[in-house]
Amino acid sequence: MLDPDICHAACDAKDRRFDGRFYIGVTSTGIYCRCICPARLVKRSNRTFWPSAAAAEAAGFRPCLLCRPERAPGLAPIDAPARLAAAAYARIEAGALEERGLEALADDLGVTSRHLRRVMSVEFGASPIQIAQTGRLLSARRLLNETGLSVTEIAFASGFRSLRRFNATMKERYGAPPTKMRGRKTIARGETFTVSLSPRGEFSFAPMLDFYRMRALAGVERCDRRSYTRVLKLGDALGWIEIGMGEKGLQLTLSENLAPHLRPLVANVRGAFDLDAEMTSVDAVLAADAELKKDVKREPGVRVPGMLDGFECVVRAVLGQQITVAGARTLTERLVAKFGEPLERGPDHLTHAFPAPGALANAGVVSIAAIGLPRKRAETLHAIASAYAQGKLPLARGAIASGRAALAEIPGIGPWTIEYVAMRALGDPDAYPATDIALINALGAKGQTLEHLRPWRAYAAIRLWRRGASKGVRK
Repeated sequence: MLDPDICHAACDAKDRRFDGRFYIGVTSTGIYCRCICPARLVKRSNRTFWPSAAAAEAAGFRPCLLCRPERAPGLAPIDAPARLAAAAYARIEAGALEERGLEALADDLGVTSRHLRRVMSVEFGASPIQIAQTGRLLSARRLLNETGLSVTEIAFASGFRSLRRFNATMKERYGAPPTKMRGRKTIARGETFTVSLSPRGEFSFAPMLDFYRMRALAGVERCDRRSYTRVLKLGDALGWIEIGMGEKGLQLTLSENLAPHLRPLVANVRGAFDLDAEMTSVDAVLAADAELKKDVKREPGVRVPGMLDGFECVVRAVLGQQITVAGARTLTERLVAKFGEPLERGPDHLTHAFPAPGALANAGVVSIAAIGLPRKRAETLHAIASAYAQGKLPLARGAIASGRAALAEIPGIGPWTIEYVAMRALGDPDAYPATDIALINALGAKGQTLEHLRPWRAYAAIRLWRRGASKGVRK
């Protein structure tokens, strides 16, 4: 439920803390805006408030051309129903309904489709189908204004299955065909293009880059103190992306051949870089703990560094079992050199994509073990690849219940691996690998599970690992 007094106050102050938490429908113009819109404030009597962009559009409002609702940060609520709705929202934004449908999405999230529809209607004021439609349209607006892609390319990249349907929907919803909605500035086609990403609240990039830099794989990733670059394969397209800080904030640059996958890619990057976390709430909980209070005060806003590919995450987690970060990196680089797909053209020093599930599944146990692994661990990797290739291992962000259950069925995967993957790939903010030796050493109490820090124990783990790394102790 939206409190009108709070919403009006946030609008009047253009308070960024509320950006993306609600939208303002302006009855005098038929436009809906973010609370930080640079346009002149409208009269309070002309404001209506909506919990999501989809709800505003369902009520007949069109997105503002100044504040660009498609750039607003998302949500990361605390209570269970809201967390479920947020996880579903993120999956829908990544194209889950187009890929497998509502029933499969609900199953991944461990609920019935009826319950999911009810929760999303309460939280966002719109059905999953309405949210998906709005996501497609807002993605198309972003591509129209920020890239030189053709209208046909944009239609399919946004999730529409036909150009005719795309044109009709844009005209019906926004009152003009796509060709009339391009910005005034002509954007030339090139080998890359860049889109902006808005984090929720202040974004501290350094801790994230430190984490990635320590684990970066030669040939696959490159990380310095300003950006993170890597090779990525999406569908049949092999390209690369870079996430860095630009003049207008955080920016995602990608090779143009990845453009058809921009919508799920943006959703995935937002999740992997934890851009939608409510860090004020997280830090308030962690700061109440005597062990973490100084860490939070010294360095607020440390987010959970996720991974862009769930399969890669679980493979690297298995390779990292009971060894150092450096040891795990060495083994993984051998795996990449042997089974990774070469990148023909990309930034310097980026040469290969991480091995595809099919490549490892077809390789066999003996071939995988040849990189220097015990046979049992090679069998585990082969089982992971086979299960994933057959669609039996859901590792998309938000598939917390089904992902955990599927991982537990694979021999060689124990509690530490499950918690690590849940934290970095599935997006569980409460995941906590309590058996991790670095965490045990940091806390000085074997078996401590930090129950009092629920639902944010993943953030506690990242802080404790970061503290250990600063002292030269590497997990």
